[in-house]
Amino acid sequence: MKIKDVKVYSRDLGTSRPYTIAYKTVSEVLIAFVEIELENGIIGIGASNSSKAVVGESVEETLNHLSNVDFSYLIGQKITQTEGLLRQTHDKFTTLPGTHAAIDIALHDAFTQFLKIPLVDYFGQQQQTLPTSITIGIKNIGETLSEAEEYYGMGFRFFKVKTGLNPVLDAERVIKIAERMPDVVLRVDANQGYSTVDLNEFVKRTTKIKLELIEQPFSTGNFIKHVNELHPSIAQLVVADESLKNPKDVLKLLKEAPGCNIFNIKLMKTGGLLVAKQIAYIAEASKVKLMWGCNDESVVSIAAALHLALSSRSTKFLDLDGSLDLIKDVVTGGFLIKNGMMALTDKNGLGVQKIS
Repeated sequence: MKIKDVKVYSRDLGTSRPYTIAYKTVSEVLIAFVEIELENGIIGIGASNSSKAVVGESVEETLNHLSNVDFSYLIGQKITQTEGLLRQTHDKFTTLPGTHAAIDIALHDAFTQFLKIPLVDYFGQQQQTLPTSITIGIKNIGETLSEAEEYYGMGFRFFKVKTGLNPVLDAERVIKIAERMPDVVLRVDANQGYSTVDLNEFVKRTTKIKLELIEQPFSTGNFIKHVNELHPSIAQLVVADESLKNPKDVLKLLKEAPGCNIFNIKLMKTGGLLVAKQIAYIAEASKVKLMWGCNDESVVSIAAALHLALSSRSTKFLDLDGSLDLIKDVVTGGFLIKNGMMALTDKNGLGVQKIS
């Protein structure tokens, strides 16, 4: 079965809940989509929303790149050659992870639909379900508690609180949530906003509550240096996010920052599933814990991440809430979520259905 056509388009899916993190405010969600059509009518879909600040490619640039790709390297090729086509895609777009991700995910979806199996079966499912955290942006205490209570009422018990502007106020927000909802598991994400002094101050003020992890507190340029300056009890909570994009970063972190043993994989950093799978293999061999994160994304790419996450025994944390506040999407399905627990359907490929 051969690839017949490739289609590129974009949609602003919107967000019902604009939010602030340490370096930006998000109020719209523009997504780049790729559809790969096979001769028998199967359509595989991929999606991308990469961050310029993190990987150097914005979604607008992704759309421009995709609109100018010569897809002759795919059209007419057998879908059974997907692994080779994925490698060709990687070679063409190594420095363009947003472009790479959209094509990569679409190929995986088309191929596993052709095989008539869910994508996770192709990878080899190791886990059935895990809880995802739900994210609370940087807000004042009243707004933070109001949003936390709303999520609590929806059944979520894992909260990720954005921090990074002021460690004293950040600590107060987290403490108030813990006091109001003591059974909630708390994670924080400073998005590179802290110094070591800031982080130590934050940790000192939150010693009476249980923090599960602290995501990327330091800038990418100083991350390894600052992690190595931390007490081991704090370093073991630190998650490498923006500092980890590819297998080379993984190897560097393992060698130079051994105290950091939680790695956050995002398909929008790795350029899709091919490289993310390589990172997962290294993590499993190195006894590193994996967290799977996201940007604001379509169900398409969130589902793709979940398929791969549940195929790794090293996956301990999910932070795949990036589609939950979208005003609309181009697909339905992909996964099930109840009381914050995520699981896959038994549908072929990504398990998504295009909205006509």
